[in-house]
Amino acid sequence: MGRAEERRARQRGGRRAAPRGRRSSGAAGRTGIRRLFTWKKIVGTFFGLCLLGMGAFIVLYMMIDIPEGNADAKRQSNVYKYSDGSIMARDGEVNREVVDLAQIPRPVQKTFVAAENKTFYSDAGVDLKGTARGLLNTLSGKGAQGGSTITQQYVKNYYLTQEQTVTRKLKELVISLKLDREKPKDYILAGYINTSYYGRGAYGIQAAAQAYYRVDAEDLTVEQGAYLAALLQAPSQYDWAVASENGRQLVKNRWNYVLDNMVEEGWLDRSERSGMEFPVPKEPKGDPGMAGQTGYLVDAANAALKKQLVAEGAAEDAKQADALVDAGGWTITLNIDKKKQAALEKAVRTQLTDKLDPDERKVDADVQAGAVSVDPKTGAVVAMYGGVDYLKHYFNNATRDDYQPASTFKPVILAAAVEEQAKTQDGQPITANTLYDGTSERPVVDNGRKVGFAPENEDDQNYGDITVQTAMNKSVNSVFAQMGVDVGMEKVMETAGKLGMDVEGLQAVPAQTLGSMGASPLEMAGVYATLDNHGKKTTPTLVKSAEHRSRTVTVPDAIGEQVISREAADTVTSVLTGVVDDGTARRAVRDNPLRDGQQVAGKTGTSDDNKSAWFAGFTPDLVTTVGLFGEDDKPPHKQVKMYGAGGEPRVNGGGFPAQIWAAYTFGVMEETSRFDLETSQGAAVKPSWTPSATQSPSRTPSQEPTTEEPTTEPPSRTPSQTPTTQPPSQTPTTQPPTQPPTTPPTFEIPENPDDPEPDRQE
Repeated sequence: MGRAEERRARQRGGRRAAPRGRRSSGAAGRTGIRRLFTWKKIVGTFFGLCLLGMGAFIVLYMMIDIPEGNADAKRQSNVYKYSDGSIMARDGEVNREVVDLAQIPRPVQKTFVAAENKTFYSDAGVDLKGTARGLLNTLSGKGAQGGSTITQQYVKNYYLTQEQTVTRKLKELVISLKLDREKPKDYILAGYINTSYYGRGAYGIQAAAQAYYRVDAEDLTVEQGAYLAALLQAPSQYDWAVASENGRQLVKNRWNYVLDNMVEEGWLDRSERSGMEFPVPKEPKGDPGMAGQTGYLVDAANAALKKQLVAEGAAEDAKQADALVDAGGWTITLNIDKKKQAALEKAVRTQLTDKLDPDERKVDADVQAGAVSVDPKTGAVVAMYGGVDYLKHYFNNATRDDYQPASTFKPVILAAAVEEQAKTQDGQPITANTLYDGTSERPVVDNGRKVGFAPENEDDQNYGDITVQTAMNKSVNSVFAQMGVDVGMEKVMETAGKLGMDVEGLQAVPAQTLGSMGASPLEMAGVYATLDNHGKKTTPTLVKSAEHRSRTVTVPDAIGEQVISREAADTVTSVLTGVVDDGTARRAVRDNPLRDGQQVAGKTGTSDDNKSAWFAGFTPDLVTTVGLFGEDDKPPHKQVKMYGAGGEPRVNGGGFPAQIWAAYTFGVMEETSRFDLETSQGAAVKPSWTPSATQSPSRTPSQEPTTEEPTTEPPSRTPSQTPTTQPPSQTPTTQPPTQPPTTPPTFEIPENPDDPEPDRQE
């Protein structure tokens, strides 16, 4: 090292300089990053992008003009077809009458502003934050946007389409800005009010005023205007005539929100607001072309299509789905089989409505019927009965879920027991031959502790120690209440959900074993179709295909995964054949001359106070649920009792519902069929398989194969066949007498099984 180099090294603190080109890579990296990402460059890039975006927006603003009204605003008809392609219906011409804003009372105008866009009179026509959120959601596939101004909604309704694309949203933004600059606010508000869809086929406020309140728009009150304004958020869900209890509460909440906003903005006096009551809309008047069952089928198909549009992201929310479907241009093919549909309608007429005489018995006017028929192998809804006439009873009884399914829920409990390999309180496996104490009002126990639930059997009847099979046949409440606790009510409700019931928000409490939740015939048809399909999830599907000139819809597969084991499903099916042959459905089904040896499984149900009665039954090829509901024929249509209807002391599941089921099912049956069951537990129908040699001899079935005709002997006699499983040797849950292991169990059938079902829930 020379002197000069030494001097320079001392000046650097003794560190000798590295040769050029050999500086630390770390130092070089840090220096490179700092050079690449300086604050000046970051800020410059940001402003550059902003300028680029502004330039692009200016170009868009100059290129996009306010167009003429779109084709969708001039609505086309939808076409509905049966499964064979023949025409079922066409919906009518659009129900719209444009009125000047001056004809609408000023306070009513303000209800729409209060509902949708309080800053309408002062904003520039767009909500930049909401639009940005919508663009991001569209790009990420998340769907729902929200936050649109009245101007943007009007532009979307009248000038554009309901498509969910970035291009459409950008156009909406530009046109809204231009429209707000070129047109007065009253022009925009009038356009919005006159082009919006309010449900019931009504476009515009004049049609809506007539559809909901039978008045012209100029005669609407503030309360009525607030309801119509609230309705725009979700017309199908908020229509008072068809809304669920939750839907009614939601629209009431929004009605209050609208009026409270008016007070806040100074458009309504607070004292006047405090005295306002919710204006219940009048009953709807249907399109004459929707008479009979047609309207129910069309509405149900529309609802299914709208739900699918939201599910696959073609619509942001229910409101946009309404607009997409109601804009028209759809060809919707239903799974409805024309012959089966006619047969179901005939069965209800001959077995029920022809026997009702409201002039002689007032209660006869309060009986409503609903039914759904499903192909368990495909999930296709092949027939649906929604009510006496769509123009007379707007509410679809096939899809309503506000009545208790009662004892049609009991098979779900047994399915859970078999699926979970549950045991009684005494540790005995729960099978069809397990003994339970059938004493009425016997307290339900859990690990020796009473749970505070002691259900009464129908007619307060005591059965003593009976098998699960007999308890299902006779629908013994005390047995299934205890069984639910033995399995675990959480597991029972979980199984119900797997089978197709909507259990969200339901408590897992022993009272649910009585079927005290709400359910629809459509929902219960799905439960029984899944059982019939050997435990594979079967979702009743009404729409076969839906085609539109500008979009396609994918109908989801109705057959899903194995949600419970085949053993569990087939065991329940086996046990349910006993309900038909030796239980509560014997009179209507077992001895029906049209049966012709057809194997049938099913369950009756009659709710507390006789407000509903059910029969859910199936063959290997067809599942049909029939429900009768007591509903006051005068508004507000509360649930009522059906005692005395049709001249019967009590409407029960084994009566009119089972009669309708039998007349329909045996009438459309082309040939007899047999259940193909794989079960070691069923007692009513023998397994279709031969146990392996390694199985215990005590489990060997002693009956003939399932090709043998089911017994049709009177139920009061002891079955001549030996049950499929070993006689129960387990101890029942409340200490029944011990039976010798070699003695076959007797299926106890109380006397007079054909008497009308007594005055208690079953």
